[in-house]
Amino acid sequence: MRSFDASAPIVVVGLMGSGKTSVSRLLADALGRRMRDSDPDMRERYGASAAEMAEKEGPEVLHDREAEHLREALRDEPPSVIAAAASTVERADIRALLEPAVVIWLDAADEVLAERMSSGSHRPHFESDLRAMLAKQRARRGPFFEEIADMTFDVATMRPEQIARQVLNALGYEPA
Repeated sequence: MRSFDASAPIVVVGLMGSGKTSVSRLLADALGRRMRDSDPDMRERYGASAAEMAEKEGPEVLHDREAEHLREALRDEPPSVIAAAASTVERADIRALLEPAVVIWLDAADEVLAERMSSGSHRPHFESDLRAMLAKQRARRGPFFEEIADMTFDVATMRPEQIARQVLNALGYEPA
């Protein structure tokens, strides 16, 4: 098993609806780190949700902003726990920046993620058929997730608390 640098940034990735925010919050709380999440961070900076930015300014502007958010968050000192937008993995420069980070990939079947997405209006629905949209995103982003992930979890079979506990164990974290 790979040993991890417990002082490295922790980046949680996955398609929309995978639970990145929940797992990131648990990890940040346990480690006493700042949590960075592209959705609220970008809403604060730009005054709009990801869905609103995609609709008003287009997906490319949204994805550029998501990539910039991750670049900035990776420079945090001390390192943060980051819930990263899925689009960021499509960029080679971002994948290279993730090399020293601990990357956690949260995954589930498209129908599971589509069901989770239907409850949130802050996520962009680029197509009316969420399952089909996620299948296309998985086809495009899946190989990149596989390339960068240090750990992968099926969120359909594990609760966020279980995932966080396994990540903390892999980092050698001993609760006080």
